[in-house]
Order: sequence, then structure tokens, then C-alpha cells
Amino acid sequence: MTQTTAESAARKQRAQIRVRTLRTDRWWLAPAFTFAGLLLFLIYGFWAIFDGSYFVDPYIAPFSSPCLATSCPEGARLFGLAPFGDWYTLPPGILILGLPGGFRLTCYYYRKAYYRSFWLSPSACAVAEPHGKYTGETRLPLILQNIHRYFFYFAIIIGLILTYDAVLALVHKPAGLGSWILLVNAALILCYTFGCHSCRHITAGRLNHFSRHPLRYKAWTLVSKLNARHQQFAWASLFSVMIADLYVRLVAKGVINFPFA
Repeated sequence: MTQTTAESAARKQRAQIRVRTLRTDRWWLAPAFTFAGLLLFLIYGFWAIFDGSYFVDPYIAPFSSPCLATSCPEGARLFGLAPFGDWYTLPPGILILGLPGGFRLTCYYYRKAYYRSFWLSPSACAVAEPHGKYTGETRLPLILQNIHRYFFYFAIIIGLILTYDAVLALVHKPAGLGSWILLVNAALILCYTFGCHSCRHITAGRLNHFSRHPLRYKAWTLVSKLNARHQQFAWASLFSVMIADLYVRLVAKGVINFPFA
């Protein structure tokens, strides 16, 4: 084998490290907690999709909003309409799996989170990973992560719908605990969505002269402040949507029935 061929073969292989890591701290805690948190969300999400107790006036569970078919309870339909008619018989939660779920799945922060916790690629800094090759996001299926910017637009729509649901619940039941839980959840989801890296790029990412676009620069500044806390909002909204969704379902099932529910 010539030297050129040997060098070419070496470049295709990952660095050969004899030990997994020289770190002595508990580096495995972060990926372990991340794994547990994301797994909990996945398990709950799949259960909620097929649970039928998603509406109790004036609350609708976030995992089942928007409800767009005639099979939905009348009070749960978005703006009282059912544009999907009778043909749509799947649970309304399928939309959540496909739209904001897709937004989170392709999110830059969540990529880092589940790459490290589920695929150990790598599990932490200065820790060797078990994979022999590295292709990044240049091949299927990871090349599909590039559609994140398009999921962003759908995520905005869902976030605004959840805000509408929360405000409507607050108007009809201002003393209800559920109204405020839904409102806090909607606020966290909007902060997470508008703090997205794609949103920051859209507002003013391509501008060369901020002084010529003061409004876009102001929007970019506000988005940048949210973006600086994107990780915190990602986790806060992840748990807030589960808590809000579970709360509505427990009220609908009669498990929670105190006067200010």
C-alpha cells in the first residue's frame, strides 16, 4: 500500500483512542437525564395521541389541538369549524406528531441532545464514541434534518393555535387553574419557537447593513435574546406541554374535579 493510499484510508476512520475517556467527573449524568427526559416525552406522546379524553369545556388538550374533523366534540373544533369533514377519522393528535413534533425532532438543540443521549455520538466532550465512521448529516436519513426551517412555519401556526385555545379558556374560565396552565404552556412554546435558530436567520440573518433595516434589526435582537436561552425553553416547553396536556385529560376523566380546576 502506498503512502497516499494509506493516508486516504486513515482519513476515513475515526481517531483511534485506546481508552473511552480520561474524565473523572460524572460526565454520563447529562446524557442519562437527557435520555430519560426525551424517552418520557415519547412514551407520553404516543399514549396521548390515542387517548380520547382530550376535551372538557373550555379546555382542549394541547396534544389534540387543532381539532378539525366532525368527529371532534363541537366545542373542541378550531373556530367551531370542521374543514376535514367526515373523511378524517384519525386521532387529532396525529397532527402534533407530524408538525410541531417534526419541528422538535429536527431542532438544532434537540439534535445535539438525542445524538448524544440515544446514539452516543458522542455522549460527552472528550469521550470516545462507539461508531467507527462519521458522515455527519450528509446522507439519509440525517440529511432530512435540513427541512427544519420548513417545520418552523408549521410550528408557528400550532403555537398560535395553542395561544388562542389558552386565551379562549381564560375568557370563559378566568378562575380555572387549567386556563393559567394552558396560558403558561403557550407562552413557553412561543418562546421556544421564536427563539429557533431558523427564526433568527429569517429575521435578519442575511442582512449586511443593520442600519438600513431598523425594524428587522429590532426583531433580530429580540429573537437573539430568546435564542440565547433556546436550550432552557426547549426543556421548559417540553415538560409544560406534557403537564398541560395531562391536566386537561385528568379533568376530562374526572380525576381532577376541585372547584377551580
